[in-house]
Parts: sequence; C-alpha cells; structure tokens
Amino acid sequence: MAITRRVFMKGGAMAVVGTAAVPGFLTRAAWGAETLGGKRKLVVLFQRGAADGLNIVVPHGEAAYYSMRPSISIPRPSNSAVSAIDLDGFFGLHPSLDAFKPLWDQKHLAIVHAAGSPDTTRSHFDAQDYMESGTPGYKGTEDGWLNRAVASLRESGAGPSPFRAIALGPTLPRILLGREPAVAISNISDFGVGGRNPNAQPLANTFEAMYDQTVDAALHGTGTETFDAVKMLKAADPGRYTPAPGANYPRGRFGDSLRQLAQLMKADLGVEVAFADIGGWDHHVNEGNTQGQLANLLREFSQSIAAFWRDLGDMAGDTVLVSMSEFGRTARENGNRGTDHGHANVMFVLGGPVKGGRVYGRWPGLQGEQLFEGRDLALTTDFRQVLGEAVYRHIGNRDLPKVFPTFQSSPQKFLNYLG
Repeated sequence: MAITRRVFMKGGAMAVVGTAAVPGFLTRAAWGAETLGGKRKLVVLFQRGAADGLNIVVPHGEAAYYSMRPSISIPRPSNSAVSAIDLDGFFGLHPSLDAFKPLWDQKHLAIVHAAGSPDTTRSHFDAQDYMESGTPGYKGTEDGWLNRAVASLRESGAGPSPFRAIALGPTLPRILLGREPAVAISNISDFGVGGRNPNAQPLANTFEAMYDQTVDAALHGTGTETFDAVKMLKAADPGRYTPAPGANYPRGRFGDSLRQLAQLMKADLGVEVAFADIGGWDHHVNEGNTQGQLANLLREFSQSIAAFWRDLGDMAGDTVLVSMSEFGRTARENGNRGTDHGHANVMFVLGGPVKGGRVYGRWPGLQGEQLFEGRDLALTTDFRQVLGEAVYRHIGNRDLPKVFPTFQSSPQKFLNYLG
C-alpha cells in the first residue's frame, strides 16, 4: 500500500502519548495578547443529523417559541434545574449544556444563532457535503474547505508535519480531502507499543513500512522529525495518558475522540487543524425537552468539549473550536413530539482569543411571517462568515477566495467574535 499525497494514513491508528499535564486553566486576562505554546490551532466539530438549534440555545424571550412547541419546549429560566440557563435575558442554554456556562461566564464561549448554509436542501447527505466542501449548492467541488485552508499556509524550507491536519475517526472526512496530507486516526491505543499488544504489532510494522517506502517529498524533512518523535513516544503505553486535573471526559465515542485529540495536540506533533464529529441529532420522534434523546446527547457534547478545553491547559490560548450542523429543525414540533428538517441553526465558538459571553448574528424572529418558507428559523449568518473569520484571523490564511471560492468573504463582513 503506497502513501498518497492526500492521505498519510487512512483508517489506521497511531500510538502517540501526550506530554505531562500543563499548568492549570488560565483566564483570558492571564493570556494577554500573546499566544502560548506555538502555532495556533483550529478545531472543527460537526453535529451530524441536523441538530435542533432552537432547543439547544433557547430563545426563551420569544413567545412564539412556546406556542409552536407545546410538548418539547425548554421552560423559561428559573431556579429549577430543569429550565433554560439564562444567558442574556433573551437566550438561554438547554439545561444539559450546564458545562458550557462557566466558559460563557469566562468570556471564552460565543454563540452565533440563525446561522448555517444558505442552500435550501433538506437532504442530510447534500447539506453535509456542501458544508464540508464549503460550496453550498455546487456539487463539483472535489476537496474540502479545511484542506484548502491548510493548503495556503505552506511553510518555507522543509515540509510541514504529516500530523498538521488530523481527523478523529476511521476514514478521512470530506472536509479534509484535498492535496494537503491529512491523517485519519481511529484509536491511538490500537497501535502496537513496544510489543505489549501483540495483536496490534502488525499495525506498527505496517506504519513503519509505509513511512519508509514513501517517495513523497512532502512527508520528508520535518515529517522525518515528526516520525522520530512518534517512535520515541512509542516506548510509553498510550493507556497511561492522564488528562489534566478536572478534565473529566464522559464515556462515548465523542468524548474519546476529544480526549485523543488533546493527547495528540499536547504531544507537540505539529497539529494545526483537526476535525471530529458526533452523530445522532436527527430527532423526528420523541426528541424530548429537558430530558430525553436531545438532552442526553447535549450532555455528552458539552461535557466532552468542556473536558477537552480544560485538558488543553495553556494550549487553549492558541486554540479556536467551532461547531456546525448541516441544517436546523422546524420551528414547530411535529405530531410525533419531534422536529423535522429545517433551515438555520446555531453555532458555538470557543477559544482563547474569542470575545465570548455574547450571542452574535441577527435574530430573525419566530412569528409566522418571519419564518423561512413559513416553517423554519430564517438564516441571517452564512456559516462561511463564521468559519472565514477563524481561517483569516486565527490561523492566518488571508486567501479566503481560495478557501471559500463561491462566497464573497472579506474582513468587513466578519462578526468580529475574535479579539
């Protein structure tokens, strides 16, 4: 099996052990204007299945929200633990997102509501494809926008680390397809380490053979140094990695993915962009309100992100995390106490340079005449405005027309959620 320029290792697993836990969580004031720990990092999360943004960040100040959702609405904020967590007097978090409230209060977490893709498709497949390609409505795009964002950040001299762009999962996602090398990592503990796991040892041999045989110059130079670092780290058992104090990841695939991502980032292997996803958001039946399917998923989602954030320690000052979902849900609940495929949604932005504690974007309202096609939350912020600001201001890619070729993006149109 040869290594292509596109994929260094697809569907494999690597043994990488994080360095010792860095100092405790720092506040924005302590970070100041300078970044810490080297290169800035962008993490993109995808909520696959079309998350219900109206029950995630609740417009509790909107009377129409309650009239359209008699059985699944989230109660207005109160002293009860089963009510929305107030943010600004109008919006509130679903109570299962209580792990986000400290990040909001510390001004690290921002929210963009009524955001998403302008394409009107209600197909999961097409909508996800459009958001990962970054070209809504156009199926001819071969690569993903996150790969294009990396492609314009070439370094002089030796090539970049093969761990520069990584995805947590068994295969490389659409968003990272392209000419830049990217790595799909399923489970780093499956990689053979020092012969302690004989069943996994062939993977180690395969990995070394693949690396030794490659003739791709992009994977030499700093790539060799990175592989040397991997070989040194192989002497330790990946299972011994201990997250930073207070970083309590919940059980489940998503928590495991973010735990491994933190481990890889802290191993100083040159990670600059990363992708992870979490499925299960398509709640047509029995969505629930403060309890139920959505509540359980939101708990896993928020606790995993909060643990990841704390686990990064000082490195969080260099990191921006953005979440997205292919489209939202209908404003009205359906006859099965669920919601159907909608339009606009909500995005979260978390990071050291984020000007958090604010809901960005224009709220369109939920009155009948304000709804998109009479049924959905209308879109007022294109998702590429949100992502473009992170690409331009955080990781420093100034060539937005190449990253989002069908979108007229410029700093003048940014929401200015980054300091």
